Amino acid sequence: MAKAKILYTCNECGAQSPKWSGQCGDCGAWNSLVETAAVAPAAGKTARFVSYAGEQAGRVQELSQVQPGAEQRTPVGFGELDRVLGGGLVAGSVILIGGDPGIGKSTLLLQALAAFAQTLSTLYVTGEESPEQVSLRARRLGLAGEGVRLLAETSVERMLEIAHRERPQVMVVDSIQTAYTELLQSAPGSVAQVRESAAQLVRFAKQTGTALFLVGHVTKEGTLAGPRVLEHMVDTVLYFEGDAGGRYRVVRAIKNRFGAVNELGVFAMTDRGLKEVSNPSAIFLSRHEEPVPGSVIMVTMEGTRPLLVEVQALVDHSQLSNPRRVTLGLEQNRLSMLLAVQHRHGGIAMGDQDVFVNLVGGVRVSETAADLAVLLAVLSSFRNRPLATDLIVFGEVGLAGEVRPVPNGQDRLREAAKHGFRRAIVPAANAPKGGRIDDMEVVAARRLGDVLELI
Repeated sequence: MAKAKILYTCNECGAQSPKWSGQCGDCGAWNSLVETAAVAPAAGKTARFVSYAGEQAGRVQELSQVQPGAEQRTPVGFGELDRVLGGGLVAGSVILIGGDPGIGKSTLLLQALAAFAQTLSTLYVTGEESPEQVSLRARRLGLAGEGVRLLAETSVERMLEIAHRERPQVMVVDSIQTAYTELLQSAPGSVAQVRESAAQLVRFAKQTGTALFLVGHVTKEGTLAGPRVLEHMVDTVLYFEGDAGGRYRVVRAIKNRFGAVNELGVFAMTDRGLKEVSNPSAIFLSRHEEPVPGSVIMVTMEGTRPLLVEVQALVDHSQLSNPRRVTLGLEQNRLSMLLAVQHRHGGIAMGDQDVFVNLVGGVRVSETAADLAVLLAVLSSFRNRPLATDLIVFGEVGLAGEVRPVPNGQDRLREAAKHGFRRAIVPAANAPKGGRIDDMEVVAARRLGDVLELI
């Protein structure tokens, strides 16, 4: 192997320097130089890129002449995880999964590997725990562990050497922050080590067709730790969400080259490990014995799945000069905007009221279909008048007071009808012909004022 040459690369402009300095000489950014490895090719040889299909790259082809390969998917054994991955595991794919400490990342992957071991060769590389600790977890989960090959290692070079010998079809590295490459002098977990270690593992997965899972740490803000390029290098990025002390966990896909993004998988943490939840709407939906003010049911889309979520609001007279606007599961700035629209086009002022909005079950909703449900929940609490328990609401509210349509309106209505809702207020463009769907009365709304008069 050629001797590695150490360079320092600027994260801002990409300029390289033979030695470190506090300021980049090209762009002037401070503390942006990080250590990287530059390996010179052997004498008389030129670098050659080999694609995943085994053909040499560099040949220009017509797009119409390229025949897409038939990707073969292997079911994981968890229906919820298969949904998030896009239908199963693809050979040669690299999946990065991140989450808070103790959320269940290692538990989920160990259960998945135990299911894969029945038909595929597997390798579990642990850098944070000893083999004895992994064995104790497997016994606690009731897993036999037969067929699951275990390796305690942090050096990427030794990992790849053993992986070439074992030839696993599914491989887990737990975690990428503990791995290091001998090409660099920096400590494991640094930006350069994480980037170079992941690059070597990704190259191995693509060249051998091994499905690779990488476990990543998260920062205190909840984002994946390490360089942003780490998310660009992998095929799929999954986030493990939920309260470590709670029962339910949510796996969300934010990037997927082999399936839809923003898919959602719901699991329940038990003493025997993670169990998939077949009907997640029952978690986020709580039926009250009698109508209560400030509660509205909406339908949100997570990938291809419609979910029923209860939106709760509490409006109270403020004792502060600047009333509070607090949201849990929604964007706070959007709540302030919706209250301004309600004042301008509905004539209802809440400038002296504290407004609190919460989504039951800890789910997060980023789509605009929650606008109409949020406004009706806030108005219900403000007037202290409950809405009907069999009412479903969704729709986007524009700054001009119009109620705008949202995608997959028919799927949302069918999901609500399946759970026994008999009345819906939706945008006019989402209303079915005839005003009914599966014995549900659907009321079409064009403007916010029409909705306020209706209820």
